[in-house]
Amino acid sequence: MPWFRRLAWTPMILLVASGVLAQPDKKKDDKLPANVSYYKDVRPIFQQHCQGCHQPAMAKGGYVMTGHADLFKKSDTEAAGIVAGKPEISGVYQQIIPQKGKKPAMPRGKEPLSQREVTLIKKWIEQGAKDDTPASARLPSVDAEHPPVYKLPPVIDGLAFNKAGTLLAVTGYHEVLLHKADGTGLLARLVGMSEMVQSVSFSPDGKWLAVTGGNPGRFGEVQIWNVEKRKLKLSIPVTFDTIYGASWSHDSKLVAFGCADNSLRAIDAQTGSQVLFQGAHGDWVLDTVFSVKGTHLVSVSRDMSMKLTEVATARMVDNITSITPGALKGGLQAVDRHPTRDQLFIGGADGTPKLYQMFRTKDRKINDDFNRIRTFAPMQGRIFAAKFSPDGSRVVAGSSSDGKGEVRVFETDTGKSVSTFKGINGPIYALAYHPSGSVIASAGFEGVVHLNDAATGALIRDFVPVPLKK
Repeated sequence: MPWFRRLAWTPMILLVASGVLAQPDKKKDDKLPANVSYYKDVRPIFQQHCQGCHQPAMAKGGYVMTGHADLFKKSDTEAAGIVAGKPEISGVYQQIIPQKGKKPAMPRGKEPLSQREVTLIKKWIEQGAKDDTPASARLPSVDAEHPPVYKLPPVIDGLAFNKAGTLLAVTGYHEVLLHKADGTGLLARLVGMSEMVQSVSFSPDGKWLAVTGGNPGRFGEVQIWNVEKRKLKLSIPVTFDTIYGASWSHDSKLVAFGCADNSLRAIDAQTGSQVLFQGAHGDWVLDTVFSVKGTHLVSVSRDMSMKLTEVATARMVDNITSITPGALKGGLQAVDRHPTRDQLFIGGADGTPKLYQMFRTKDRKINDDFNRIRTFAPMQGRIFAAKFSPDGSRVVAGSSSDGKGEVRVFETDTGKSVSTFKGINGPIYALAYHPSGSVIASAGFEGVVHLNDAATGALIRDFVPVPLKK
């Protein structure tokens, strides 16, 4: 995985610094610290439970909770969020405790904070609500009014064309950049909380953009953006690490994704409510895709398996790939589904693209790999991206090996090689097929987006997707 980032921020961003690892709720009998730390104790609670609705991109109630100074400001109700030394008149504290026999108002629509979390916040306010953020972690604010500044292009982990073929979404640092599909101009910058943005996916109806990412070792996040308005609809904190592989159900109602806690999850795209949890994988889940009718969900993982999950019951019903030791050489990184058939194109650590049927038609036997339809010619290194063409007649895979990259197109039904792209100078981590089927976008470590002719591999255009500071 491309964990490193060639970012242009000064000072250098520390992905995991001492004391910043957000931890799950402590046991109720854990002793509270004598002096509550904003940075270690309180800030992680706000990140996990509050900042999804109270951030610069979506400040519900006119209140932002992403910075220490923001906490002391007034909301639309003219009440101060935090009053140092006085939890009884601090709006934030009053919102997280029961009032007149009613459950806490916040977090809205979710389970109340644990008693330990509430006590930590109260004690921190009583002790003066001080900011003990280390100097090394005091980074410049990043929001729509203060977008990221780049001196070098960032590594690109995700690309997606919209249904109309007019937009190309490109991942950056703390943001997704919306470009004209032909690469001739930057149209919008969707700036959010996640430092590391791992995947982007437009909804089938073209109205929404799902984004997955997070801050490594601290929190994961799913963002749902209104494409037309360029506005953040939902920000859902999930787990305590970056999340991957966003995909949409056919009706644009559900978004699935994989997590570094080995889980596969799905949420309602309108409410953000979790509707599916599957914990059958033994390692990080890196990519997902729904079946044609949306009844099942497929996930691939570093555990060298591709699993089939029934959406209605959240039950893992099959290992699509062989589970025989040695049958798969390394973990799986990418999966895509044929536009009209329940067939799956996958790639991973062994560098060999493969085509599978989704549903088993005979009983599993030891040593079988019955669902495999076809194996394509091996590629250089590891495959990080795999996509079907819009009509399903072709597939494309992108790989990385020792600082070099490769993109190859194959015929789906014959396995015949169609083209190998020209102009690829570095590892490839992301691919996207234009809805016309004639152009493929690719990108990766070098931070440049390539647009190539899908049939010939000829380079049409390449461009740096971020504005560079001279």
